[in-house]
Amino acid sequence: MTIHLLKCFGAAPGGGNPALVVEHDASTETERQQFALEHQVSACVFIDRQPDGAIVLDYFYPHTRSPLCLHATLAAAHVLLAAPGAPASLSVHTAMHHQPLRLARRAQGMFVSLAPQTPPAVIIEHYLPSELMGQHMHLLSPPVVASVGSPKLLLEVADSTTLRALRPNLELIADWSRLHGVNGCYVYCRLADGHYEGRNFNHLDPGMEDSATGVAAGALAHQLRQSLSLSQGHVTGQPCLIQVEYGADAIRVGGMVQNST
Repeated sequence: MTIHLLKCFGAAPGGGNPALVVEHDASTETERQQFALEHQVSACVFIDRQPDGAIVLDYFYPHTRSPLCLHATLAAAHVLLAAPGAPASLSVHTAMHHQPLRLARRAQGMFVSLAPQTPPAVIIEHYLPSELMGQHMHLLSPPVVASVGSPKLLLEVADSTTLRALRPNLELIADWSRLHGVNGCYVYCRLADGHYEGRNFNHLDPGMEDSATGVAAGALAHQLRQSLSLSQGHVTGQPCLIQVEYGADAIRVGGMVQNST
């Protein structure tokens, strides 16, 4: 087993959302879940090389297996594409849903190209956002579930002050998400000049809040039908910047990846 610890989407040198990339591993799903629980990093991705040469990415959070995690995918892209002589791009697919992904190395960082997915059909009652967030919520647009591979409930609030003050009911979010096939809530606000800021609520432990959530950024770009820059991680002390390029046939999510020291 070879383990790499990387930080992804960092807005400054040394920053970013950590992910573990594991190569040359033959453990079972149960053993991988235990590995993720013991290491308590926001996400782990296992790179599985198939006999036919195909590469499969298998994602685990400390509390559950995931169909897709884009900051962990960027970390895997760094391992697969940053070595001398490696190709500039590579096709892989995910373990749970066999979703195709295209990894690419650019001067601006690593990028993942993927297609929007059909989200679960969920009836969102008017009181639901307030219940999940544990306070009365005034939203600037209707709540919606969108997906590029890991469905998110998107909630738009007025400003970053409101966003950063949120203390949601994480257990209720987890229960509701499990019931409806959704992977948590992404709350966001619009900033100046087309920039956005967001927070992801998926982990049960508030100390495990994501500093960058690429699947949510991709889902938001798909929902808004536009490219965007999204800041995240101010609350966790790890400011991150996610770049999303919107296209009719594909969405490209990317940012910086650095070895963790």
